[in-house]
Amino acid sequence: MKTRITELLGIQHPIVQGGMHYVGFAELAAAVSNAGGLGIITGLTQRTPELLANEIRRCREMTAKPFGVNITFLPSIASPDYPGYVRAIVEGGVKVVETAGNNPQQVLPHLHAAGIKVIHKCTSVRHALKAQSIGCDAVSVDGFECGGHPGEDDVPNFILLPRAADDLTIPFVASGGMADGRSLVAALALGADGINMGTRFIATKEAPVHENVKQAIVAATELDTRLVMRSLRNTERVLKNAAADRLLEKERTLGANLKFEDIREEVAGVYPKIMQEGTMDAGVWSCGMVAGLIHDVPTVKELIDRIMSEADAIIRTRLAGFAGA
Repeated sequence: MKTRITELLGIQHPIVQGGMHYVGFAELAAAVSNAGGLGIITGLTQRTPELLANEIRRCREMTAKPFGVNITFLPSIASPDYPGYVRAIVEGGVKVVETAGNNPQQVLPHLHAAGIKVIHKCTSVRHALKAQSIGCDAVSVDGFECGGHPGEDDVPNFILLPRAADDLTIPFVASGGMADGRSLVAALALGADGINMGTRFIATKEAPVHENVKQAIVAATELDTRLVMRSLRNTERVLKNAAADRLLEKERTLGANLKFEDIREEVAGVYPKIMQEGTMDAGVWSCGMVAGLIHDVPTVKELIDRIMSEADAIIRTRLAGFAGA
């Protein structure tokens, strides 16, 4: 299947693995790339640029195909060494970077000078247009369904994707609610050039996370996510657990007086405990509503092959049948 995204990124299938904290290690990124998609290493999971450089080397040993690195630009007191991370990416020969969070304009000249394609994650059409105007090569358009940060507009993909298609000239992938061949065909029909999957890739054999995490996703339905930190305008979609219940109770009790310090226990430094140790109530963790469509833990290759086979059957048989003679 050829789309503007497969052509831009040099990949076989229009499927991108999203950057995910303490999930996007070399093992998963290489498996996605080897299966014909674009695997992505999560940059800030690596605590230093040197560790990221090592992770890029590890990924390079596991795949000869293109893979990317995610860099999330976050407001923080002790800012990460972003120039160091960019240097590690450039020197590592990475050809695709997924940026997220704040405006990535500061790093675009350095990345483009190295021939790197930049995909910026956006939760609104206005943000996507801004990314296009500053020179991003593509965008990931994240609907309200997505795990992690869906923004504050609450627009689902059935509206957001065609709106993006109306206004954008650069390629874009659909993120949020993507799990199977139906997702891919629907995204293409709504104007996207491919799909970005996060939660679906956590529930795969190669995802280097605790089995408890994978089974929690398989057991969850589309009703089992919660939106937290809305009052801080830092909304995050997470899987319902004891920590999410505690956090939401604090939001209800403290109201407009809520401060980040009040919820630090539920959100700070929890990902290693959850993803690596499987301590499922240690804190809140990102999960999309798409959990309701996830019922197994296949290998990455099985998953991607299945998606492409389903998509092909839908296009050639079901949709073609509607066209008549």
